[in-house]
Amino acid sequence: MTLLSVFSWSEFRREKDDYFRTSRHSPLSAEQKASFQGLRYFPASEQWVFNVPLERYASPKKGFLATNTGEIQEYLNIGQVHFVVEGEEVILQVYQATQGDDYFIPFVDATAPKETYGAGRYLEPEVIGEGWLRLDFNQAYNPYCAYNDLWSCPIPPVENRVKIRIEAGEMKFHD
Repeated sequence: MTLLSVFSWSEFRREKDDYFRTSRHSPLSAEQKASFQGLRYFPASEQWVFNVPLERYASPKKGFLATNTGEIQEYLNIGQVHFVVEGEEVILQVYQATQGDDYFIPFVDATAPKETYGAGRYLEPEVIGEGWLRLDFNQAYNPYCAYNDLWSCPIPPVENRVKIRIEAGEMKFHD
């Protein structure tokens, strides 16, 4: 890992901690902010960065994701991505909000629930070219409901529950 990427990750994580500690849009309650010591992360590693083709479906499928509060949120299931970790093929469904262009991959891996949030984490892949995405699991993050039950968050679908350990990104907020 280059010195620049290590610095970038340190800076990103420090800025996120500042946001959680000070922003009125933070998912933390006032009481949580008062004792907030910062988020915990796995060490950043290029091992968890994959440039993969997006296998788009001919017609995006309506995807309905249940939330932790019992609501249903509608997304478009636009395709899937494949990558290999330690000889194991991983397939994840890629979603897009019905209003917007950003991609969204909710997932649960084998680090949950001991090391990461039990209901799963999120990844927002970067478009790096026509039909290609960068999956940087160092950027995997907890949904806001991991910090505060007042938030409603989509639960990863069964298709995005993988058997491998993705030791990257945010760890569980508290035990």
